Amino acid sequence: MLRLLLTCEHGGNDIPQAYVALFEGKEELLQSHRGYDLGALELFHTISSLADKCFSSTTSRLLVELNRSINHKDLFSETTAPLPEPEKQQILKQYYKPYRGQVEEMVHDFVQAGRRVLHIAVHTFTPELDGEVRDADIGLLYDPKKEAAHEFCRSWKKLLLVHDSSLLVRFNYPYLGIADGFPTYLRRKFSEEQYIGIELEVNQKFVTSERHRWPDVQQALKLSLHELLRQRRLYETQAEEED
Repeated sequence: MLRLLLTCEHGGNDIPQAYVALFEGKEELLQSHRGYDLGALELFHTISSLADKCFSSTTSRLLVELNRSINHKDLFSETTAPLPEPEKQQILKQYYKPYRGQVEEMVHDFVQAGRRVLHIAVHTFTPELDGEVRDADIGLLYDPKKEAAHEFCRSWKKLLLVHDSSLLVRFNYPYLGIADGFPTYLRRKFSEEQYIGIELEVNQKFVTSERHRWPDVQQALKLSLHELLRQRRLYETQAEEED
């Protein structure tokens, strides 16, 4: 039976007390999209009741980037990258490895129990970046070579548009689903039969300039995902009975 794992890597812009001095005078940076994904944690909580397991972090990505692999050049920000290596290792030990480890362990546990995992990582993106307006309301990021993920995203888009036909839903936008990210890492650890990894990206305009639409967008995402999960689990149950 399909199990839904929900994560939110950029839920907040908290800086642990031991590192507050590093960020003095950088309050504006912390409040920007570089500090966290505006609205992501709210959306995560809205749909969390659908999940079998949930994990979120409110530590700022400016301390360490939970959605990057251990050797990625952007693992540390320009604020923390100059720290001595022992201090960076301590940050990894205290904040990066525990979060990533518990999520990976949960996937492993589900797989060992004979379950297939659907992992949705909740993110938001800025309406404009480097002068370019992002032409999407919702992005579904996945590896197009993985048929199960591709088919799931196609179905989710159809159901989303049933609930709100005005939404512009795009695949692998504004980022590529094969770019470095937590689901990308987990796809290499588990087979397609064991794990489906998708990053959900929602335009931050719904949290800022179009705030009046935000509750409806969240509900469209929740209701469509609920319906899709119901359909998939019903199909799996029928298939098991036929076997």
